[in-house]
Amino acid sequence: MAAPETLHVRNIVLVGQDGAGKTSLAEAMLYISGQTPRMGTTHDGKSYLDYDAEEIKRKFTMGTSVAPIPYKDYKINLLDTSGHPDFIGDTLATMHAAEMAMFVVDAVEGPQVMTTKLWREAETMRLSRSVFINHIDREHANFDVIMAALHARFGARLGVVTIPIGVDKDFKGVIDILRMKARYFEGDSERVEEIPDEYLEQAQVARDKLCDLVAEADDDLMMKYLDGEEQLTQAELEGLFDKAIAQELFIPVFVGSTIIKQGIQGLMEDICTYFPHPTAHGPIPTADGGEVKVSKEGEPACFVFKTLADPYVGRLSFVKVLSGTLVPGLELLNARTGKKERLGHVCVMKGKETTPVKSAMAGDIVVVPKLVETRTGDTLSESGSIAIAPLPFPIPQYPVAIEAVNKKEEDKLGTFLARVAENDPTVRIERHEDTHQTVVTAMGEAQIDTILSRLAAQAKVETKLVPVRIPYRETIRKTAEAEGRHKKQTGGAGQFGDCWLRLEPNPGCGYEFVDAIKGGAIPGGLVPAVDKGVQEAMAEGVIAGYPMVDVKCTVFDGSYHPVDSNEMAFKTAARIGFRAACEQATPVVLEPMATMSIAVGESFAGAVMGDISTRRGRIIGTDSNDAGETVIMVRVPYAEVVSYTKDLRSISRGSGSYTIELDGYEQAPADVQKKLVAEYEAKRAAGN
Repeated sequence: MAAPETLHVRNIVLVGQDGAGKTSLAEAMLYISGQTPRMGTTHDGKSYLDYDAEEIKRKFTMGTSVAPIPYKDYKINLLDTSGHPDFIGDTLATMHAAEMAMFVVDAVEGPQVMTTKLWREAETMRLSRSVFINHIDREHANFDVIMAALHARFGARLGVVTIPIGVDKDFKGVIDILRMKARYFEGDSERVEEIPDEYLEQAQVARDKLCDLVAEADDDLMMKYLDGEEQLTQAELEGLFDKAIAQELFIPVFVGSTIIKQGIQGLMEDICTYFPHPTAHGPIPTADGGEVKVSKEGEPACFVFKTLADPYVGRLSFVKVLSGTLVPGLELLNARTGKKERLGHVCVMKGKETTPVKSAMAGDIVVVPKLVETRTGDTLSESGSIAIAPLPFPIPQYPVAIEAVNKKEEDKLGTFLARVAENDPTVRIERHEDTHQTVVTAMGEAQIDTILSRLAAQAKVETKLVPVRIPYRETIRKTAEAEGRHKKQTGGAGQFGDCWLRLEPNPGCGYEFVDAIKGGAIPGGLVPAVDKGVQEAMAEGVIAGYPMVDVKCTVFDGSYHPVDSNEMAFKTAARIGFRAACEQATPVVLEPMATMSIAVGESFAGAVMGDISTRRGRIIGTDSNDAGETVIMVRVPYAEVVSYTKDLRSISRGSGSYTIELDGYEQAPADVQKKLVAEYEAKRAAGN
């Protein structure tokens, strides 16, 4: 495939709910353009784009695939994305590489949760939008109902470009409103005729609405049109069509069926003729607060919107060319690392197939294999001075603890997980030293399951999930004193240590050690051993096995033996004394608290508040956001919401979102403390 001219590139990201038919739309275009010998589907496991083993198993798209389609002197780069909420990070990053977001909507189900979420994101990005109503041949399909739902949810700027001739099993063609013709489909071919009489009125109403929207792109024509002086001519309508789309005055709506490949060819023609090319799109924000526009001029530069670890090829970086031309052998500077990266090859990728090309011009989307230190979101340029603003990845909120079944494979597990996090910014890997767990935080259960499956298939590491240990703490509520005495005689030099400790609550001030020894009751060189012994005892906890905090410890008396006293003896004595004093100081368990900001539709707000109350949470306040959602601020024990992602999706039917931050500790209720103490004692009894 020869490098296309920038003005002949169309970058279209396909977005929407799972099951709407995004992948089948891309597959249909690949087939119609002659790029594939047959039309694959996700459901039969033979899709060209959903080729990953996990996608084949689960039968839905889990990450962006690219379908480069040469069509009538144009190159359409279709970016097929996931409609699953767990993989929304990849979808959002891909949207930044496109000039047009095409929302694929099922003709029976209508716009759903992910449609709305991604529509808002496209609005924020100032990304041009279009709609393809798919599956119009499905039983119970209803074009008018779906259009009403789209208008209700997304406003009045939606304009119909094609209308179905028949629906359900009677679907046999579309009316092209722009050209006022009927297009009928017979297998892989079509015929164009005049609009049937029974559709003329509907077509004229749709065309009038189209003219109303498109006329706004030209002030002079709009005034004449609104004054009723004249109707838009065909040439004027077509001449303003692309401008109206680029200026977001008009959102075109198409209809068809990807399974029977009807309504697709006309869509492809309109994409090439009227959809924005890369230089027509608005400027891209840079990290320094400036802007950069896609341009054929200037130094070679590109940004990485996706990174894929291919088990056979290695790391693949999906890039959009910002300026200049990329060629194999070119050396570019990474703005983040300051290091040079050599482009060994420049490739186009169709599904899993990579094909080297001689060059890639500004605006095009290509793949560069084996970049060493380049990550998703990085910008590469000849000077290293261009850096686009960080991509706005969602914060992962679904933590799980993972262990290798074979402890000898823990290092192998860690290496693989680090690589996953490197390639996917919506995955966070942490080693929690206080709980001795490796915690993977992702967007949800499906993403975690995918990571585990790939661990087994690619790294050959068998793993298991265990509950995330909550980082409880212990402290004391009263002042108490106790003696710690350790004496051991086994022949020869023995061990002797004796110290008196006073423990006091030290709320919010952490651990404090005070040396109040007078008269040499304990030699100065051995007092630090008392401090160490106390800290060791605090790390182990007293009643439930959790580290102690906020304790002031004063050593104020003791005794020693000139021969048998040593550091080990006084550390042991300090541990004994500390535990004895704690038992008298009313030890308690502290539970970590979290503050959350939960955004849901107004109709779900009551259910969320009720649910938070059952989790011992407190409502701090409510507000509303720009999306019209109710925002509920709460403070709640972290243990109650550690995996709240799944619960909120259930309550809000997938529409809710939240942020969470740990926010200090509070004393655990008696029943919670009793349960934790019982669990600790059971483990000790079992020798764990």
